[in-house]
Amino acid sequence: MGLSVGIVGLPNVGKSTTFNALTKAQNAQAENYPFCTIEPNKAIVGVPDLRLGELAKIVNPQKIINSTIDFVDIAGLVKGASKGEGLGNKFLSNIREVEVILHMVRCFDDENIVHVEGGINPLRDIEIIESELIFADIEQLDKKIDKLTKDAKLQKEAKVKLEIAKELKMHLDELKPVSSFSKKDDEVFIELNSELRFLSNKEIIYGANTDEDGLLEDNEYVKILKTHAKKSNFEVIKLCAKIEEELVGLEENEVTEFLEELGIKESGLEQIIKSAYSKLGLISYFTAGVQEVRSWTIKKGWLAPKSASVIHNDFEKGFIRAEVIAYNDFITYNGEAGSKDAGKLRLEGKEYIVQDGDVMHFRFNV
Repeated sequence: MGLSVGIVGLPNVGKSTTFNALTKAQNAQAENYPFCTIEPNKAIVGVPDLRLGELAKIVNPQKIINSTIDFVDIAGLVKGASKGEGLGNKFLSNIREVEVILHMVRCFDDENIVHVEGGINPLRDIEIIESELIFADIEQLDKKIDKLTKDAKLQKEAKVKLEIAKELKMHLDELKPVSSFSKKDDEVFIELNSELRFLSNKEIIYGANTDEDGLLEDNEYVKILKTHAKKSNFEVIKLCAKIEEELVGLEENEVTEFLEELGIKESGLEQIIKSAYSKLGLISYFTAGVQEVRSWTIKKGWLAPKSASVIHNDFEKGFIRAEVIAYNDFITYNGEAGSKDAGKLRLEGKEYIVQDGDVMHFRFNV
């Protein structure tokens, strides 16, 4: 199951530098001028999960395979992007394809690094980006309303959808994002959003790009950003792109030591992934055998057959049962055999709701 995070923000706020650091790919330019990113850079990154290593100690597999997350470094937006300014609508469409927006906001002073707006102001920067997302949604919704107006003359369903669309248009015209629309749970809206994939309805994580001092103690810019984010129930992840870059190439134990010296528990990458998982309601289950120990990403609440489909569609079609061991039991009883002897291996059917950390083996017939 894919999860993609689009890194957005004004030009030159550290998006590409952060992308390089987070993905360890170093394949995006990070220059001191706007629009150094022209095509969206993409990288597939393994989701860190310490449980895989613990499972591997018991199973001793040939390889370990993590779940993955896609990072997309999207070119810097500017005022008027929804009207084609800067690099225009092409990059708004790139945002439409991601599930989560990591909105990078510069939260440090440095006279040697230019800012496209001439100075550091987190709230102004946020307003520029999020207004452009709303403007793009308005433009798209206007086109849909025109079509629905014609269809509503003959189709009852179109008339109902048109009413919701007009209400949403009034909401957007007040420069309020789709995410705060009062009828988001309405089935008609859900259908409309599925079709149009509103930009201002995306889950947002603010990435506060600070200097090293700001990383250790919130500076005024970070405080302002956190106060703003709290109003919308958005999360702020504080990171220093420079520090994240220094982690590139270090061994895992060296990374841990480096972060501990700075008084930091987790890298920016780990924080972003955990936040994205939480916002999207994602969990992981495991398969563990001599060939590989692997984690699989699913939606929380999925039943066993649907969960099996991320391995192969045939697993869902021909699902018979699942053999399940909770992660803690697998570790405590030293693997499948010990767990089975202790009565911790369970046979679950089609109605079983898979839990985070389940170690599973599927039986199927097609």
